[in-house]
Amino acid sequence: MSLLVIGTVAYDGLETPFGVRERILGGSATYIGLSASYLTKPVHLVSVVGDDFEQTHIDMLNRHNVRTEGLEVMAGQKTFFWKGKYHLDMNSRDTLDTQLNVLEHFNPKVPDSAKNCDVLMLGNLVPAIQMSVVEQLPTRPKLVVMDTMNLWIENTPEDLRKMLKKVDVLTVNDEEARQLSGEHNLVKAARAIRAMGPKILILKKGEHGALLFGPEDEIFFAPALPLADVVDPTGAGDTFAGGFVGYLDSVGDYSFDSMKRGLMYAATMASFCVEAFGPERMMDLTEDAIRARRADFAQLIQVG
Repeated sequence: MSLLVIGTVAYDGLETPFGVRERILGGSATYIGLSASYLTKPVHLVSVVGDDFEQTHIDMLNRHNVRTEGLEVMAGQKTFFWKGKYHLDMNSRDTLDTQLNVLEHFNPKVPDSAKNCDVLMLGNLVPAIQMSVVEQLPTRPKLVVMDTMNLWIENTPEDLRKMLKKVDVLTVNDEEARQLSGEHNLVKAARAIRAMGPKILILKKGEHGALLFGPEDEIFFAPALPLADVVDPTGAGDTFAGGFVGYLDSVGDYSFDSMKRGLMYAATMASFCVEAFGPERMMDLTEDAIRARRADFAQLIQVG
């Protein structure tokens, strides 16, 4: 078992109907790494921060067996910062501030200890950066999972198409799938995207769950658990991805049936994330809590 995660480690400013956090730990690699750490160990993280990044946060990641040898600290630079405000429905948000800071100079360096990973999770980054990581690995991982977004679909389509040929699983939302494929119908969109390279497509639908599209038009649906308290949806998609790759790395089985189970663990982990601000809820989970929440999901879809 060996999982390598590439993505951002950041600070966020968050405003939701339930409160405000002026500066809180964030970043795709943070959420993915913490989520996966409850299902597999160790998790190797590659990212970049400035020298304003707090050592206590690095220590916290290490306590969760998220190894930070690949976390570069740039002297004299500031950590990537994003600030957003969520609307009352918690499904839409406004970006109030984005400071790229160290990301403008990010050139990921995979440590030797992580180069022979079994599973590679490429968080949402410029496709050229994702490609540079793949090219550093001496052998192809058994499973390559990639996240992307509309910005790269619009601005770097050629680099994105090259990257898609290198991955096994792509995760996007409805809008991104339609934009990438040129198809409005999601079944047709999934077929078109899988023809670009990924064997598997995960369509994230937020509070409406997720769809898993596989070979020969196989489809599986994982619901989202109805929750009484949704405090902050930031990082839920990355936490979802972390649960998915964490489970698959733990079992070493990358079949479609195994991915179905992985999708349920992905939904389970994401359901915890939204219950607190930032990654706060992801810092103190227990195996019993995860097991009980996973059982809640099983009950949700069980038919007698």
